[in-house]
Amino acid sequence: VEGVEVNTEAVQKRDLESLVSASGKIQPKTLVNISADTMGRVTGLAVNEGDRVTKGQFLLEIDPRNLRTRVESGQASLQASISQLEQTRLSLENTRLSMKLAEDNYSRQRELWKGGLTTREALERAENEFKAQRASLASQQQSLKTQQARIAQERASLSSAQYDLSRVRIESPINGIVTRRNIEEGETAVTGTMNNPGTVLLTIADMSVIEAEVEVDETDIPTVQLGQKAKVTIDAMPGKTFGARVTEIGNSPIQATGQTAGQRTATVGSPAVTAGASRASGLRGSTSVSG
Repeated sequence: VEGVEVNTEAVQKRDLESLVSASGKIQPKTLVNISADTMGRVTGLAVNEGDRVTKGQFLLEIDPRNLRTRVESGQASLQASISQLEQTRLSLENTRLSMKLAEDNYSRQRELWKGGLTTREALERAENEFKAQRASLASQQQSLKTQQARIAQERASLSSAQYDLSRVRIESPINGIVTRRNIEEGETAVTGTMNNPGTVLLTIADMSVIEAEVEVDETDIPTVQLGQKAKVTIDAMPGKTFGARVTEIGNSPIQATGQTAGQRTATVGSPAVTAGASRASGLRGSTSVSG
């Protein structure tokens, strides 16, 4: 009887490797959306999509004329208040001197009244003059405090206007590449509100470090650990594999709505895998993690 051919191998100790495979998307680790802090027309747009920019480089400017007018108006109002404060101080010194003279005259009239050398009318006139000067001094001192508070308020308003004016010039917060430009020179940028997000003018991505964000099934996520080695393959770059490691594991399940809800009930985490690919932004790929 002819036997069945089988393969045999000597028993030996080996390392077993468990693989977790999942699909996701490739994206830069650092991506910044540039929005306008003030509403206005875009002027001086200095970059295009694909341009490399450095931190602090000028990107664009919002028309500063209205804000510059606010600053100039605030400066003029502040100078007028300071001038008025100086006038009040001079008037206060004059009133203080007049009150001292009225007080001395009142003291003399009282001494003369004791000696019977003046009339009661003169004494009362001197007393009333002293009281009037004292009341005027108190009123001007209160006015001085009010003007000082007004100047502090105008300084704060001017500082706010100057800050708003400084924000019309937008500079790059990071080194990277302009991956998206949603505005043209002459268009109006809109600031965000509680229920309405503002206009995203530019998107800048740091392409020096790339992440693969993948959706791992709940049955496999327990075997994925931080620091594990991974391999990233990209559909747009067939035949190439990039070495990576797990840098972050999501703690919340991915919430899906509509028709995809039933398809994603088993998805629990989204590990972010750092891959050494410098040209893979926005490309789909798959990741295998060695457990």
